[in-house]
Amino acid sequence: MSFVESMSLLESVYGVSAAAAPPNALMVGLTLIQAAAAKRAVCLDGTLPGYHFHRGFGTGSNSWLIQLEGGGWCNSIRACVYRKKTRRGSSTYFEKIIPFTGILSNKAQENPDFFNWNRVKIRYCDGASFTGDSENKAAGLQFRGQRIWQAAIEDLMSKGMRYANQALLSGCSAGGLASILHCDEFRNQFSRRTKVKCLSDAGLFMDVTDISGGHTIRNFFAGVVSLQGVQRNLPSTCTNHLDPTSCFFPQNLIANVRTPLFILNAAYDSWQVQESLAPRIADPRGNWHDCKMNNARCSAPQIQFLQGFRAHMMNAVKGFATSRQNGLFLNSCFAHCQSERQDTWFADDSPVIGNKAVAIAVGDWKTLADSRPRIRGRFARNDETEKTTQSHYDNAGIEEDEEDDNNWIDIINAFSANLMP
Repeated sequence: MSFVESMSLLESVYGVSAAAAPPNALMVGLTLIQAAAAKRAVCLDGTLPGYHFHRGFGTGSNSWLIQLEGGGWCNSIRACVYRKKTRRGSSTYFEKIIPFTGILSNKAQENPDFFNWNRVKIRYCDGASFTGDSENKAAGLQFRGQRIWQAAIEDLMSKGMRYANQALLSGCSAGGLASILHCDEFRNQFSRRTKVKCLSDAGLFMDVTDISGGHTIRNFFAGVVSLQGVQRNLPSTCTNHLDPTSCFFPQNLIANVRTPLFILNAAYDSWQVQESLAPRIADPRGNWHDCKMNNARCSAPQIQFLQGFRAHMMNAVKGFATSRQNGLFLNSCFAHCQSERQDTWFADDSPVIGNKAVAIAVGDWKTLADSRPRIRGRFARNDETEKTTQSHYDNAGIEEDEEDDNNWIDIINAFSANLMP
């Protein structure tokens, strides 16, 4: 993969920036973790990591939501050095205040289940989904994602999280992958009395071939794992029988996560379509350019290829979906990261499945006891995903096989987006 191609994997915007903050959004200041330096828990350039924290209130005073920021990865010295001059590799460039929207909002009408919880967004500056632990002294690079994760959790424990009666670890994109990788570790921070669950938003990165038959995303992840010393921090339940790169793919991890986990993902994940399935390196003539920018301009063969990706994703979650403690919301949208955007999380025209928006589906799953009778549900068909705006989360507009969906109704018994009593 070329350096330019690597950069395209890095620079997508995750969450909502201060510059794009909606009117009246809650703005939350940055806290740097002062104790992190002594633990060598630092960003790529050696600066302190940080988070944004808004205290809960009322009935949410002892409940905690930890959101892990996303922002791609770096797989080479050159790419990681580049990140040192951005907010993805240095707290020097962190925004001092950011808006809390979607799952982080403090307004009940925008975030009905978590608005009054203690809500934290941990900033992402390591480039390996909070899992690396090595260094490259010659390049002045610190790969300390695992230590950042540990230092942040320790700091928050000292600020009251140790007394939580319930806690949710969530994350978007690279942070969504991290929420899977660290889910059981997060559970182990608390007593058995604390109700702990995890949410992965747009973190279901698939190990698939690209349009040229190559392995763009696998090769990229292999570089991340090797460069940043990720292997030692991957779940042994996976590395005992698979290679480290395979264990960076969620499809090989989710079956062994013991803690209740909710997967929120677009079946036509726009980031994966653009950067994993049809990256520029696999499409030098630009045959996929128009399709990637506007799904209405996809040709019949391109649509067929995208349907194959959707089928691969659905197949990957079959076993996961049979567990009564888990939740799943896969909509037929072109989208990436739906939990921090207010318009996709909870709004009048948000995507829905079974008349439930993402926020309601997650909230219903959050309140379920593990012993509750099984939940039945299904994937959204195109006419059920009530969103057509082109810019960020287009309805896929791709015909799907009716028999395929009917089979899924029988298979999935832990899908919380279409709750039935």
